[in-house]
Amino acid sequence: MSTGGVTDERPVDTTTLIIGAGFAGIGTAIRLLQQGHDDLVILERDVRPGGTWRDNDYPGAACDIPSRLYSYSFAPNPEWTQTYSGSREILAYIDSMIADHGLDRYIRYSHLATAMEFDEASGTWLVDVADREPIIARSVVVASGPLSTPGYPDITGLDDFAGHRMHSAAWDHDYDLDGKKVGVIGTGASAVQLIPELVRADADVTVFQRTPGWVLPRLDRRVSGMTRQLYRSLPLTQATARRLWFAGHESVALGAVWNSPFTRVIEAVAKLNLRAQVSDPWMRRQLTPDFRAGCKRLLMTNDYYPALQADNCTLVTWPIARICEHGVRTVEGIERRFDCLVFATGFEVSKQGTPIPIRGRDGRVLADEWSGGAYAYKSFAVSGFPNLYFTFGPNSGPGHNSALVYMEAQIDAIVTAISIIRDRGLRLLDVHRPAQEGYNRSIQKRLQHTTWNSGCRSWYLTAEGFNATMYPGFATQYISQMRTVDFTRDFRAVAADAVPSTRPVKSGTPTYRG
Repeated sequence: MSTGGVTDERPVDTTTLIIGAGFAGIGTAIRLLQQGHDDLVILERDVRPGGTWRDNDYPGAACDIPSRLYSYSFAPNPEWTQTYSGSREILAYIDSMIADHGLDRYIRYSHLATAMEFDEASGTWLVDVADREPIIARSVVVASGPLSTPGYPDITGLDDFAGHRMHSAAWDHDYDLDGKKVGVIGTGASAVQLIPELVRADADVTVFQRTPGWVLPRLDRRVSGMTRQLYRSLPLTQATARRLWFAGHESVALGAVWNSPFTRVIEAVAKLNLRAQVSDPWMRRQLTPDFRAGCKRLLMTNDYYPALQADNCTLVTWPIARICEHGVRTVEGIERRFDCLVFATGFEVSKQGTPIPIRGRDGRVLADEWSGGAYAYKSFAVSGFPNLYFTFGPNSGPGHNSALVYMEAQIDAIVTAISIIRDRGLRLLDVHRPAQEGYNRSIQKRLQHTTWNSGCRSWYLTAEGFNATMYPGFATQYISQMRTVDFTRDFRAVAADAVPSTRPVKSGTPTYRG
């Protein structure tokens, strides 16, 4: 980490620095430009944009939210060809947004941000970049996203396997799967998409299931050329379709977010789907969850159950004891040998740490602040870390609707904050700690009544059961809270010419976590 004082020796490099050129970073840049902010830089660690959808190009990768909804309202795409688009089409949408808004001139590829430190005297962030000069920015937006680093399970012998190994988020397209013995670890959202493709590739597939999920049919259809032409000619028709899809997904919250009679409806539909697709009673029993629908992510697929019953696929529900040199040994003592192991085990989601070291006012380290679970004021700003904003921050995860709906609301609040700093000539804009604590006490209280906190284990929770991930309500409620951020009451604004405060910023364990 660079030491303090550098900001006194050279001017600010950019008014706004955005870390990440995925959906969040690109959307933030577009909204900033639309509000007249053209002094910005986007750091992207890779050689091309795309974030999660660049990295997740495994066979069968697709979104489980309808395309009309998995897009920004301020950047409509009339060219979707499927109800649920694949990763390549989603990447093409991201590329089109970059081209349409001329963002390439703002993106610095192969720039990996490694650490950040706030200098209160100048009200700027010093951002270290691997193998390059650090960058000084007035405001920073961390848009690196929670689903960017492949996560591996805590299994003994993980590195002992001598065969080919790959993760769903780092797929090796040069590896020929035809005729290979392939073991798949994981049965979540990525797994149910790639397992059918492995079966179709004539691999000999063995699926290791720890926990079955609630599986709903995916009503996927091609979007006709006539419909796409209508969207191009009359954008209002696409906006109307988007609103209808939004309303439909909002209704799912009644059964997925809270344990209610609507939860029984979701479970009944999933059980009917299971019975219709799986004839063997014992396999149906193996594939029936023992937790409430919504407690873990709902799985949308038409192909997963048929793939598990194919002649070249075997489902194993014995827990894994260890990974060996030639394969996987389960607790009953059987070792199954493979040419390749595929880990469809999700991502390292930071619920307790930060993507890079972040040091705020008075030397506060955000990873220490979040050691028991991440928190923020309305998910996008943290007290003691001025002029710093997060997309998809703590407690902004949806369990029933499009992540981009939530992200768009965050981006608008972030752009407002950055505009206030610029227009009022502020040195810093910092959240009042009492406002942050009051908000999070309310969020954690509300979460206690949701399915996510009803007793099952999921990636939404820390090991201690603290939910730093999900938002306990409707998307409309989340949008409303972001539109009503009170920058006058809940934030401390310091003018550029004000004398820096020498009073230490209060730190320590937040009272709402008690």
